[in-house]
Amino acid sequence: MNYPHIMHKIRVFTESLKKYKEKNVFNPWTDFDPDYDIAHSRSIRKAQLERYLVHRMDSPRLLIVAEACGYQGCRFTGIPLTSERMMLDLHPVVNSKMIIGSPGRRTSRKESPFLPADIQREKGFNEPTDTIVWKAALESGLAPDDFILWNIFPFHPHKPGKMLTNRTPTQKELDAGLIYTEKLLELVGGNIKICAVGKKSETTLKNAGYKVTGVRHPANGGATLFREGLQDFIKEIGV
Repeated sequence: MNYPHIMHKIRVFTESLKKYKEKNVFNPWTDFDPDYDIAHSRSIRKAQLERYLVHRMDSPRLLIVAEACGYQGCRFTGIPLTSERMMLDLHPVVNSKMIIGSPGRRTSRKESPFLPADIQREKGFNEPTDTIVWKAALESGLAPDDFILWNIFPFHPHKPGKMLTNRTPTQKELDAGLIYTEKLLELVGGNIKICAVGKKSETTLKNAGYKVTGVRHPANGGATLFREGLQDFIKEIGV
């Protein structure tokens, strides 16, 4: 791998992500909220995403595309479907070496009075969906660098005035997010297989002409169907 060339391409990609700005959307790589974020949080999240991607540029075999960045995951780590406790080696299944090859950093303020729970102050945020997706991928026989996790809308859509909430992205947001997914696909090359998690991701990608296999989103009681769908897809394509 030509490391300087790949890093340049990845940084061009992350710089493009930084340019997105929309109402009621938090951009993890360019936005800052003093109520929740530590100093330099934006640059930390950007650096972590870049390390995550560079570790997967040799031979990524599967792109798993969910819906949107959540406040308990990518909002604070900069890495899709990945929570702070994973990055801080406080998770029972996933650790920072699997994700970026080195210790990660939290960007949520542990002393913030606005964090909902003491466990979040002590250990950072944890997102159940992130755990389900990572665990299912690893249990399916994939190595951590075999797959790239992404969101069809890679930013955090939240309810007006409520930063620690999630909402469904609008069609306008999904259309905007598709542009970044296409940039990511150009970055990783054309041989990667695509698994769409949930109908929003599946429909958006299929309408854009991509060959994808959709699986059930693990939220709202869908964890078992998601795991089964992902395992079946991996067996089918022989990854």
